[in-house]
Amino acid sequence: MVPSKLMVGDEIRVIAPSCSLGIISEENIKYALQALKAIGLHVTFGNHVSEIDMFMSSSTESRLDDLHAAFADSKVKGILTVLGGYNSNQLLGDIDYDLIAQNPKILCGFSDITALSNAIYAKTGLVSYSGPHFSTFAMQKGFEYTLEYFKKALFNSEEISVISSKEWSSDDAWYLDQENRTFYENPGIKVINPGAAAGKTLGGNLGTFQLLRGTPYMPSLEGSVLFLEEVTNFSGDTNVFEFERNLQSLTQSPDFDGVQTIVFGRFETSFKMTMEKLRYIIETKPKLKNIPIICGADFGHSTPIITFPIGGWCSLSANLNGNVELNISDCH
Repeated sequence: MVPSKLMVGDEIRVIAPSCSLGIISEENIKYALQALKAIGLHVTFGNHVSEIDMFMSSSTESRLDDLHAAFADSKVKGILTVLGGYNSNQLLGDIDYDLIAQNPKILCGFSDITALSNAIYAKTGLVSYSGPHFSTFAMQKGFEYTLEYFKKALFNSEEISVISSKEWSSDDAWYLDQENRTFYENPGIKVINPGAAAGKTLGGNLGTFQLLRGTPYMPSLEGSVLFLEEVTNFSGDTNVFEFERNLQSLTQSPDFDGVQTIVFGRFETSFKMTMEKLRYIIETKPKLKNIPIICGADFGHSTPIITFPIGGWCSLSANLNGNVELNISDCH
């Protein structure tokens, strides 16, 4: 089930299923509103988006109320999440999935929203989108590529050929300092295992995706293309180890043999991942040896990012010369 695309003049609702709008500065809220208005969208906010508790979130009741209200409101054509966080999976057992199935519309966000997007797809078949949050639209530099792929994915129905960004930025607190930022030349997507494959797109943040395993909210991996990324943790010294064991655990899923290929996003510089480490991690997992795998795609917790569908379709072709064709669409 693919939601209708956005059109100029549409209303989009901002909700906070994870972190609260209360942690976003007034200046950045203003910037985000200006950016969304510039592409023709009218922004409204959930009643509870600014409520905030000791975990920078709000009660499950408040978050559920805003989620359900956004899907139930016929004037709302798309939903943007405020930010990621840690606790959107708290909502999964109390979501009215019938309401969502009866009122299909765009839902877009990434990071912790991985749990929500994949669960909604598993329970309803509704395609949602891994892409920028509302707060992402406040970015003043290096945002053009992100905006381009947001519009390609959510305003148009054509298949998208993913071309790597020219430059990227990582580990800079742009939301605190919009001016002093460092951008690096993008080396592009790298091929780890060559080959060609196609399938339904699932995944997002690896650690968050793993939270769904063993629950009724985990989509089937049969015939899937996994888009996986990971974020630097607070300690900064166990990132690669956590990534390795989460990936190992995922390969032990009963239906992992149905995975067709994996697309890894870009790691932040502070993650301390190298191609040597990533190749070693993959080589030590027998179930990953015979499927195409690429890395360094433009999604994850660095800038910029593409918008891609959860429950959509992807085709991949990659050879030993490093040539990669990556195409995504809402449906096959």
